[in-house]
Amino acid sequence: MKNQRIRELTIGNTTLSLLSTFLTTQFAFAQTPAVSQLQPAPIMSRWEKQVTPENAWREYPRPQLVRKQWQNLNGLWEYAITPKTAPKPTQFSGQILVPFAVESTLSKVTKSLLPDQRLWYRRTISLPQDWSGQRVILHFGAVDYECNLWVNDGLVGSHTGGSDAFSFDITDYLKEGSNELVLGVTDPTSTGEQPRGKQLLNPNGIWYTPVSGIWQTVWMEPVPKQTYIEEVRLTPELDSSRVRVEVLLDKPANNFTTAVRVTALDGNQTVASTLVRAGRVAYLSLKNPKLWSPDKPFLYDYRVDLVTVTDPFGDTPRNRRPRQDEALRTAYANATVTGNPLDVVTGYFAMRKISVGPGPIANQPVLLLNNKFVFQNGPLDQGWWPGGLLTPPSDEGMTFEIDFLKKSGFNMLRKHIKVEPERYYYLCDKLGILVWQDMPSGFLEGQNESPGDQSEPIRRSKGKEQFELELRRMMNRLYNHPSIVTWVVHNEGWGQYDNNRLADWVKAIDPSRTVNAASGWNDRGAGEFYDIHTYQEEPNAPAAKANRVVVIGEFGGIGWPVQGHLWNPNMRNWGYQTYQSADVVEQAYRKKYAKIIEYYQKQALSAAVYTQTTDVEGEVNGLLTYDREVIKIPVETLRQIHAPLFK
Repeated sequence: MKNQRIRELTIGNTTLSLLSTFLTTQFAFAQTPAVSQLQPAPIMSRWEKQVTPENAWREYPRPQLVRKQWQNLNGLWEYAITPKTAPKPTQFSGQILVPFAVESTLSKVTKSLLPDQRLWYRRTISLPQDWSGQRVILHFGAVDYECNLWVNDGLVGSHTGGSDAFSFDITDYLKEGSNELVLGVTDPTSTGEQPRGKQLLNPNGIWYTPVSGIWQTVWMEPVPKQTYIEEVRLTPELDSSRVRVEVLLDKPANNFTTAVRVTALDGNQTVASTLVRAGRVAYLSLKNPKLWSPDKPFLYDYRVDLVTVTDPFGDTPRNRRPRQDEALRTAYANATVTGNPLDVVTGYFAMRKISVGPGPIANQPVLLLNNKFVFQNGPLDQGWWPGGLLTPPSDEGMTFEIDFLKKSGFNMLRKHIKVEPERYYYLCDKLGILVWQDMPSGFLEGQNESPGDQSEPIRRSKGKEQFELELRRMMNRLYNHPSIVTWVVHNEGWGQYDNNRLADWVKAIDPSRTVNAASGWNDRGAGEFYDIHTYQEEPNAPAAKANRVVVIGEFGGIGWPVQGHLWNPNMRNWGYQTYQSADVVEQAYRKKYAKIIEYYQKQALSAAVYTQTTDVEGEVNGLLTYDREVIKIPVETLRQIHAPLFK
């Protein structure tokens, strides 16, 4: 793309960019396999330079459901790339560093995986002696895209979906001593319509290097043989000062003696506790609950014990036992616990509420946080790294970014077309930043819209089924994170379909969050947001909406190619407007934010999303360079510019 300003047009109150023509052009390449060997990253962040096989992603990968016993399987595995139709290889090509994708520099491979190929992984494992007598669960944080697992040559199972965590019970396939794991992976990337975000076989413009294979932590844990806690769902109910707790076991407990004890803690102090029959909802009432917000991100800890109790109804026949919820709760709350817990998990939760309600201007609803209007100011955050691609380098690297944003006067970020590892959201919870979580898009040319289209392209049933399956999985896996306040169903016209139905479906699944049905381009009147994208030098204002909040889901895009920190110095690095000096960049930024402040003050604009946190490959729209070494506008200046949004 030429390094020039992009012309724009306005249809009604929605700003549309002729960039859409550029985007459509890019997808003409979607069917063409990459033909060149990938090159090592020319730049890397300081945290990526510190990654070794010994320190790669060693932290506990599931902070909201913690067990004491576990084993990390990140590190060096053997790998091979074969034709997709070939059998499992007997010889492997070398070593790959898990959990980094095969295309990444940090994987130590840096090779493409084409749609007609299969990527193989192999390693051996041994179980600790104190795991004896328990079942063993093998977890994958994410594998892009379709995989099959063999343990000791036995086919354990398969999984399809590039962004969601999954697990296998491998107990029955294990033997004494050393055990062999083999994983085979295929990935259609941009030759398929599956959710893939911004991956393109021939990356260019706003489309990036593909990611294939394991790209999040692989790990094992032992669980009790008879039954165990598989899931804990926590829903804060701020207006009633309580939290709803649903403890799900691996199978229903069809008896009256299995119960769960749920305890909430403020540090080491117990603030609420209850005992309920297994398979029933528990409520923890909190006196004067401490609220979670970006300013004060307070987290409660929880503990769930799976216990055995004396049947509170004794010998009373089933058909004569009480059916009323309150009677059952009272009976089990006073039941006698016998023996030691069968299983114990710990985690955390927060008391916070996100909703839509009246604001300072009549007939213009606004976003409320804990029942108060709080403007949501955030960047578009793509989550790509030069050395790891979709995989961040470490907790330290992720913390740096979130801390930078908070210090710069952002209280929100829009996680754009990507699902992060769970530790990322843990850090957002802990450090205090609101998150709009996008569903990764996926489509083939002809299944996308252009700005101004009056109807949505139809989609094949299997494409819709896979999109909705992965959307549901994303929502389930991330449900407990208080930082996530909004689900974004579709971005622009990228595979958008059934937008009204999906917005209603998402809201029905999770009423505790707001739903942004379509960020940018073609609004269908769905969801709780009216969201425009506006990349003019002075952003346009969204039209007022009496039944939805108004937001600017993307604006900004100030490009500055900083020499010495470019992904490819020989290409035309681009921004929506591109400048060559710090002073001009700051002036352009102030000009854009002056309009955002005006719309907030005069029109009850609820949120704005600036493009973007970092440069990404050929894009130079970032507040930070791609290697995170150069802050283009000083933190203090950013904070001063944003300050009027929080008065």
